[in-house]
Amino acid sequence: MVPTSRFSLRALSLAVAAVSTTLSMPASASMGNIGTTYGVMPIDVATAQSLSMFNDQVSATYYNPAALTRDERGELTSGILHAEQELRSANPNANGDVVSNSPSQHVLIGMKTNLGSLTRFDHPLYLGFIAGVEKYGKEMLAFDSQTSANGQFLQYGKEPLFLNIGGATPVWRGISVGVSARITLDATANLDAVSTLGGETSRERLAVNAEPQVKTIVGTTIDLGSTFCPEGICFLQGWETAFTYRTKSSASTAVDSNIIVTQTIPDPGLSLVVSTIDSFQPETFGFGAQYKGGNWRIGGSVEQQNWSELSDEFTGDTIKDQATIPASSRIQFNDTIIPRLGAEYDLNKNFSIRGGVAYEESPLKTTRNPEINYLDTDKIVVGLGVSATYDRTRFLAFPVRFDLGYQYQQLQERDFTLVDFDGTETDVTADGDVHVISGSVTLKF
Repeated sequence: MVPTSRFSLRALSLAVAAVSTTLSMPASASMGNIGTTYGVMPIDVATAQSLSMFNDQVSATYYNPAALTRDERGELTSGILHAEQELRSANPNANGDVVSNSPSQHVLIGMKTNLGSLTRFDHPLYLGFIAGVEKYGKEMLAFDSQTSANGQFLQYGKEPLFLNIGGATPVWRGISVGVSARITLDATANLDAVSTLGGETSRERLAVNAEPQVKTIVGTTIDLGSTFCPEGICFLQGWETAFTYRTKSSASTAVDSNIIVTQTIPDPGLSLVVSTIDSFQPETFGFGAQYKGGNWRIGGSVEQQNWSELSDEFTGDTIKDQATIPASSRIQFNDTIIPRLGAEYDLNKNFSIRGGVAYEESPLKTTRNPEINYLDTDKIVVGLGVSATYDRTRFLAFPVRFDLGYQYQQLQERDFTLVDFDGTETDVTADGDVHVISGSVTLKF
């Protein structure tokens, strides 16, 4: 008789394969999204997200929904983002140092409009949304959760569906507030089947459901000059501040399978339950400030990302399987502070250039994480970008704007100890390079 463990693996494979086939093609996913890892629109990419709290484009629904009020016109934006990674681990036992080089490829679309005309109150109410889909629109739920003997990077890979919707309104003398919803999907699957010893199944029944999870983002902007000096010029003119808060969110998949193996595992069969998370976004507090001159602006932001909560999330993950590990040996994460600085300059009425820099400390505290073997390092982020406005449109009421952004991320070297499934330990050094390019076209109405 064949050992039961063999059929446990077979049953698990059937269940996971069923979900993977239904939801997406196999992909290397990550604990992040394009908003936290790269930047949503070209301006965010080019400034290393340093000025994102003050951008009036539709990406404001993620970074600071209150910024939707900065431009009274409606907006329709379409964009594309391509990120190339070479993530390395100097491993003496591996054939080559490259752990991952699969690109992330997003197509994005967003819209903003003023719904104030729907009411009898002469008060603007802005609504905006933005959606991004991986593999240039072909892969909505890129998802992969696994253990690894050779190491896997924490925050890079293909990104799942990115979806935000929110609204904002001015409330008093240069003060605006906004709220938006970050929408992720929790997928569940139930599989029942009868299998022969050869692996041929019959009487299969598969049910898959994806339930949306709504997480809140709130923000406010304050034009200090308009607020405190409404009737004259003072030293606060040109200064703006912003505050934002994002609740934690994640995507998850749960598989509940029941397999009957003829002549080996009778009814009620072998029941297996798999539950795992991916695409985790930490609770984030942000503060930003900028000074705007006649044709330039300079600003920055500081974010606190509470990654320590991810340690608790992993205790319920049956693939990472931290619940069976002593508390002192479990994977641990630190809360991080991320400083960003950026600037923008208008060359003339049609062209603008911008740039930004950020230093992102790794949230991964432990460097020895048996079988999961996550790798993550501190990184320096530098961005550059340009905007071009075409105003000789014959049929459109407003000029068309083109944005292009480039970003380079240098992952600093960091030492880890890999522990494979047999308990063998290997010392490795992780580093990497990431190149991101993003472009968009914006129509105003």
